[in-house]
Amino acid sequence: MSKPLSIAIAGLGTVGGGTLHLLERHAGLIELRCGRKVKVVAVSARDRKRDRKLDLSGMTWFDDAAKMAKEAEAEVIVELIGGSEGIAKTICENAIATGKHVVTANKALLAHHGLALAIKAEANGVSLHFEAAVAGGIPIIKGLREGLAGNGISRVYGILNGTCNYILTNMRETGKDFAEVLEEARKLGYAEADPSFDIDGIDTAHKLAILTSVAFGCDTNFDAVYVEGIRHVSALDISFAEELGYRIKLLGIARLTEHGVEQRVHPCLVPGRSSIAHVEDVQNAVMVEGDFVGKIVFQGRGAGAGPTASAVVADLVDIARGTKVPTFAVPAARLAKIPPSPMDRHRGAYYLRLMVADQPGVIADVAAALRDEGISLESMLQHGRAAAGAVPVVLTTHETAEAAMSRALKRIGALTAVFEPPRMIRVEPL
Repeated sequence: MSKPLSIAIAGLGTVGGGTLHLLERHAGLIELRCGRKVKVVAVSARDRKRDRKLDLSGMTWFDDAAKMAKEAEAEVIVELIGGSEGIAKTICENAIATGKHVVTANKALLAHHGLALAIKAEANGVSLHFEAAVAGGIPIIKGLREGLAGNGISRVYGILNGTCNYILTNMRETGKDFAEVLEEARKLGYAEADPSFDIDGIDTAHKLAILTSVAFGCDTNFDAVYVEGIRHVSALDISFAEELGYRIKLLGIARLTEHGVEQRVHPCLVPGRSSIAHVEDVQNAVMVEGDFVGKIVFQGRGAGAGPTASAVVADLVDIARGTKVPTFAVPAARLAKIPPSPMDRHRGAYYLRLMVADQPGVIADVAAALRDEGISLESMLQHGRAAAGAVPVVLTTHETAEAAMSRALKRIGALTAVFEPPRMIRVEPL
């Protein structure tokens, strides 16, 4: 019988507790699948007295998780605390320095320090695993690193944040506006007390930076990700999008272009007939386009105790089996330094919503601003007339350059007959 794989877990919150439950419930199945037992020998958390309804007997308790990473008699340290700096980073560095493998669900840490940690891990002959850091229970990292290893990847994109997807789904189904649905999401536990990381797109950007590195074999570069959240999406926009045959989704998109790697996070109008348009509520979905395999779709629950614990344990099983793959699919020293493609070089179609005075000549002025930047219109919607005040006018354009659209929007926003800043959402044909 092989020696059990000994692990220490830092963080006993939702994911840490879920991981312990999974390891206990499926102990026999895991042993069968990896050829040895997986045994938790040490744990650490902030509050030792808290009743977590977990059986911690036989495990050494460490009040200091960083000390545990150094001193615990474990082959693997599982970091489930979170945060790009501070204790989480120290835990991973201490574990690697003392010859221990690391499993983490920490997307912020990897987006900012993944390359440095990967270099240290490979130099010390240990593994850095992070399946749980992107899209919860969806095995997208394993899919890219192993299942699609024979493909050149041209594009990876998807819905990577369940909170935003829930909000946008609920707004479409109920007609309620953003603030009201966000408050409901908080009450249901789908949104944090401070939801900024989710609704401002930062969480999605962290995950996209990791996916980009694994997909294209390049350095992680979070600072190169263009990020825009969903605060400005209104029920009116969602209604107009439906009328035009689209749905609005917050997407993370990375692709190779002639100018470098384009990484962007922002709301998108996606065709109502597309598969990603029908990924609803808290579900996540990732699409990968490979030169030999074509388009592959990964879909499932992107967060929560069960799905994330499932991904953590999948990494532990790989380590128990002795499976070794480079952290970002190729050795860290050979990751390509592909330049970022600036957002103003992006080309695409656009949705514009204007609140304008209902008077002659307004649309002509708007059209002139677009014309002068070489932007052609595809469609226009205006319903009814207003006796006083503003009316919404929606325009969609043919493909054009982002830089041209930015200049046109600045000019349109300065028109006296336009009462609010123009609302622009990019159209993704997918």
